[in-house]
Amino acid sequence: MRARPFLLLSLALTLAVIGGRIGFGQVIGSETENSPVTANSAAEDMGALRVDVDKPKPIFMLIERDRRIYGLKPFQELVDAAPAGSVLKPLPGQYAGPVTMTKPLIIDGGGQVTIDAGDRGTVFTLKTSGATLRGLHLTGSGDSHDTDDSCLDVRGNRNTIEKITIDNCLFGIDLKQSNDNVVRGNTVRSKPVDLGIRGDGIRLWYSRRNLIEGNQVVDSRDMVAWYSHDNIYRNNIGLRSRYSIHFMFANNNVVEGNHFQDNSVGVYFMFTEGGVMRNNVISHATGATGMAIGFKESSGTLIEGNTIIYCAVGIGSDLSPFQPGSKVTIRGNRFAYNGIGILFNSERGGNEMLGNDFEGNITHVAYGAGRAAVARNNWNGNYWDDYQGFDRNNDGVGDTPYEMRAFADSIWMEMPAARFFKSSPAMELLDFLERLAPFSTPDLLLKDNAPSFHPVLGSGS
Repeated sequence: MRARPFLLLSLALTLAVIGGRIGFGQVIGSETENSPVTANSAAEDMGALRVDVDKPKPIFMLIERDRRIYGLKPFQELVDAAPAGSVLKPLPGQYAGPVTMTKPLIIDGGGQVTIDAGDRGTVFTLKTSGATLRGLHLTGSGDSHDTDDSCLDVRGNRNTIEKITIDNCLFGIDLKQSNDNVVRGNTVRSKPVDLGIRGDGIRLWYSRRNLIEGNQVVDSRDMVAWYSHDNIYRNNIGLRSRYSIHFMFANNNVVEGNHFQDNSVGVYFMFTEGGVMRNNVISHATGATGMAIGFKESSGTLIEGNTIIYCAVGIGSDLSPFQPGSKVTIRGNRFAYNGIGILFNSERGGNEMLGNDFEGNITHVAYGAGRAAVARNNWNGNYWDDYQGFDRNNDGVGDTPYEMRAFADSIWMEMPAARFFKSSPAMELLDFLERLAPFSTPDLLLKDNAPSFHPVLGSGS
């Protein structure tokens, strides 16, 4: 009989946990406390409860903030006074942050409203769904990576963030567990600090089906997507940053129509599955780590219609495709004037290169470890500017296969430290002698049985 109260207490505790009433950490739905979750909205958000995992951000008194915001009207007062669902058009001018918005509003600054947090904390936190922020200038976040100080934190769904100017912020736009948002036409610039200690321009974490379109991310660190699937990155510009986009455990994302220039790495797929990258221009990814597109243990990706030009490495592939039976398809791209067009490391086969143009590269294709899997890659219909065959029947296809063999190149491919001497006079002489009278049988790197006799995509500048 004594066990009955304990069983009843256990049952009550279990029901309380299921109902979300027990205080082991606040668990809320896809909306905020001011906008309760409904069954329909929960279904739209994949039925998953939203857990607040942000580290609590410190509260800074006005005296701790930069003097430039002293005397400015707090923007929070305008937000608090506006009814939910209304349109707020503030008078032009400068306002003091920080701001936390927990109800759906349309805020339109008309490009004439500045919110400044005085170099402390996060400038604007959006903790609701179905809201719109437009035409604001957000500036003056703190510089703490520990608390992810940013210009705009998004913690909700189906919001629209457009025509926002962001500068002097550690992180730019930070979406966590936020789905179906539109981030369009914004300009993001980090704090003027060294590259390695900047924050990310646009960051997605456990966020799905967001549209990232028409933004400019300049002098930032990365655009990054962690555990974030089915997002679209379209018509963005990325300049002078580290990674234009870095996908980590992020599947089936689409990257199209973007222009990335002067970044260390263009787009990197790490531990991903699926995804499409098409019709982008990536240029001047130079330096020791310069790479236009990278793969690390990724599978099922389509790379199509891109222009990759003036990069240290066009595509760098490491153990990709990774999943058995999967492919990485590289089709209809232009590789021009790069150090290495495509570099394979730890190669296991499963790549198919179809109808690409290779022109003006110092080395079109190179292999590191795993060269035994070369035969398991498919090369067909590519244009090679060093093809030495003919097209006697004028059908646009070379009469003989294009073969690439490793002569003196094997030295720097197998010994990374020797890459410093690639294209040096001594290496070129050694390569000439090796081709003239091979000291050993050169390795076959690739064979294209139907090489295009003319550029597939037409000549470009």
